[in-house]
Amino acid sequence: MKIIIPMAGIGKRMRPHTLSVPKPLLKVAGKSIVERIVNDISTSTGKKIEEIHFIIGNFGDETVSKLLHIAECVGAKGYIHYQNEPLGTAHAIYCAEGALNGEIMVAFADTMFLGNFEIDDHDEAIIWTMDVKNPEQYGVVVTDSTDYITDFIEKPKNFISNKAIIGIYYFKEGIILRESIKKLIDTDHKTSNEFQLTDSLKDLMRKGVNFKCKKIKEWLDCGIKDEFLNSNKKILNAFPNKIDNKKYSNCVIIKPVYIHDNVILTDSKIGPFVSIESNTVITGCNIKESIVGADNNITNSELEFSMVGNNNIIKGCKGIINIGDYNSDGYDDFILNG
Repeated sequence: MKIIIPMAGIGKRMRPHTLSVPKPLLKVAGKSIVERIVNDISTSTGKKIEEIHFIIGNFGDETVSKLLHIAECVGAKGYIHYQNEPLGTAHAIYCAEGALNGEIMVAFADTMFLGNFEIDDHDEAIIWTMDVKNPEQYGVVVTDSTDYITDFIEKPKNFISNKAIIGIYYFKEGIILRESIKKLIDTDHKTSNEFQLTDSLKDLMRKGVNFKCKKIKEWLDCGIKDEFLNSNKKILNAFPNKIDNKKYSNCVIIKPVYIHDNVILTDSKIGPFVSIESNTVITGCNIKESIVGADNNITNSELEFSMVGNNNIIKGCKGIINIGDYNSDGYDDFILNG
């Protein structure tokens, strides 16, 4: 089976963290969003993943190398395709046109999930959903008594269904999706000035394709900083890490936390709900409910509800901080509120 992963968006709402890194490569508890998606699919579908096709923007050679390595780690061959214009979800998938055959899964890499993606041999097509309290904010599906989809509704003003589409799809024959999207593009059929995947799905359903609706346990949004931090909490709760407190000098560790093996902690209180990436040095700090990237040096600071990118120097800060990468001049003696 192949996985098609559109991830060409620039992640404006997660700036400054996406100025140098695409959002799907931002890390939560030691793994990037896209890495977690690939791992979840490869371990829960019951299918051997042979190829992974990433559709990206112009993110540079380092991003390409990281994505190919993610594919390699699950025993798949990685391929890179480019979407040079933001022409919609269907157009993004079609940028990997040559891969749209045989068994495929399409996974949009801007959110994370808790649950599995089991596929039965008789499944022709699957759309995964999650029950939500505010369906008017999502695209939803309507199903019959056997959980087959009968309609797609985008952001319904009146309650029709609470089964929100999460962005994971399966096709036993990927060529049917390729032909449907090609039809959209050839006829210039756009919705809101873009080629939308939902229009292709409706077209396929009219042609008799049976879409099964399957549910996941939880959908973890990563659209803005606060949602990202909340997802970090849920990942840490779901996948607790073993921490050797004796490794750190005069420190209190309040679980759950993720601390990379190469982190140096001294005279600090860390947790709960903190993720710290590699080669970071923290001295004399109190940090809780935060994500701290790699290669940082943080001293004499009290941080909460914060996101710190990579390669920063932070001294004497107190409060909420939200900075990206390479602030080498340092944040010094600030009281911060966001």
